[in-house]
Amino acid sequence: MAISSFFHSLRSGYQAEIDDLAFDSDGANVLRQRLAQRRKELKFLLKMIELSPEMVAVVLHQGMKFKSPAAMQHLLTHESDELPEWDNISSTIEFTPWAQELVNTIIKEPMGEWFLTVAAGLEFLYNQPEKHSAGGRSHSDDDGDEDDQEEQHTQNRDDDNPKNSDDDLDDSDREEAEADWMEQQGFDRKDSH
Repeated sequence: MAISSFFHSLRSGYQAEIDDLAFDSDGANVLRQRLAQRRKELKFLLKMIELSPEMVAVVLHQGMKFKSPAAMQHLLTHESDELPEWDNISSTIEFTPWAQELVNTIIKEPMGEWFLTVAAGLEFLYNQPEKHSAGGRSHSDDDGDEDDQEEQHTQNRDDDNPKNSDDDLDDSDREEAEADWMEQQGFDRKDSH
């Protein structure tokens, strides 16, 4: 599956944001609770949709089903200033009732439609195996249950990452990863050494 440099650069940030929300310091999975809290902060987060869409897009995580994988794969080939209009892709996405409420709020924002297009692309990309995104071709997505695919994808990623499975996740490691990510986004690194 071909991916534009725009989506390629946002993909790791989106995954890191979800991973960061997923586990507490004791290693317990708290993703559902943290996403609920993040959704309550939507009004504040909307100020960041143009600057850091990948950080805001997590509010819609697990709230979409994609009716046309081909349309989403085509979306992922576009750069940020060439994205298809929201009206052209919205009919290929089915939102859960709670996500639809958020969409109704987001779409009123000046960059709302653009952001929803980006968020849909990131959520679709999140559910795709990463090895297929690096310029290789993906086998066609069958019409299996996407919730099961997402759960399996998340489980596989957690199994492959020993930090997520160990209870000794170190705050300094997390801070280092956050500092690295912020630096990749163009912010100056603030080391506290």
